Amino acid sequence: MSGTTDFADGTSGDPEAIYDSLRGEIDRVLIGNDEAVEYLTVALLTRGHLLLEGVPGIAKTTLANLFARTTGLEYNRVQMTPDTLPADITGTHIYRQGAGTFELQRGPVFANLVVADEINRATPKTQSALLEAMEERRVTIEGETLSLPDPFMVVATQNPIESEGVFQLPEAQRDRFQFKLTLDLPDRADERELLDRFDNNPELGPDDVEQVIEPQKLADARQTVQSVHVAPAVKEYVLDLVAATRSHADVEHGASPRATLAFLNGAKARAAIRGRDYAIPDDVKTMAEPVLRHRLVLSTSADLSDVDPEAIVAEIVDTVEPPGADTKQAFESAAASDGDEKILE
Repeated sequence: MSGTTDFADGTSGDPEAIYDSLRGEIDRVLIGNDEAVEYLTVALLTRGHLLLEGVPGIAKTTLANLFARTTGLEYNRVQMTPDTLPADITGTHIYRQGAGTFELQRGPVFANLVVADEINRATPKTQSALLEAMEERRVTIEGETLSLPDPFMVVATQNPIESEGVFQLPEAQRDRFQFKLTLDLPDRADERELLDRFDNNPELGPDDVEQVIEPQKLADARQTVQSVHVAPAVKEYVLDLVAATRSHADVEHGASPRATLAFLNGAKARAAIRGRDYAIPDDVKTMAEPVLRHRLVLSTSADLSDVDPEAIVAEIVDTVEPPGADTKQAFESAAASDGDEKILE
């Protein structure tokens, strides 16, 4: 962070150094995923969850696995199918005949990073098994409430091109994801680099990366993010964006207060990753699409007309006026009132 100790690598508690180390290590296997790594880092630093959408074969699950290995998080993957049951995720009590007792069998949700692969293939009943876990960091199994590990993070993937055998995520489930990212196909240069890498090393994969973050440094980085200053003008900008989703003609239900907090926490983490201890309007503006795109419930007419939620978000961002450039000094001054040295980005 500006005005604080300079750290040499991602083993420090500096969010900027942590992100750089994660990106560099993951880039040893996958390339062209800087944005996804950034949002994964932001979600981890702010106790958020991430929904990754993309066509098959673009390494959504591999990216989550790489992120878990480089952060040192305990990782579990659940392959969602229509016959997956809630107990397959949370766990259940099993009877031990020899002892004549029931024993708790914890499910895969008891990990630091849980990947719900192809989450929209599971039935709504099974999807709902993650609701309590994602919001309250705990699960209830046959009346017994158990806490989940800390940190705890869900990364879910879904395929947008299939319509058979899939179930749309309910609004309550979508709202619990801090961000939704769409992973695109790589450009030609990146795909050529991918060919060369796997031509030289066909077995290249998550086993080829190393942990670059210590648990205590992750906790320190979270505290650093929490201390990032957000000026009143930036908070008002967040409120304006969220309010615009609720009054838009094509939107039946706009963003919830959970989205408001996602903006706030995401902007603070983005600022910290860029070496600032104060947020600016661009931190909020950049977050608009991943924060809002999955939360908007369109009106019936808009839905039938195939209106794109991302187009609505883009319209809102273009329409809502951010704090002017002349307020940038105010962001500095307000943050500097805490007594710390600040350096502009």
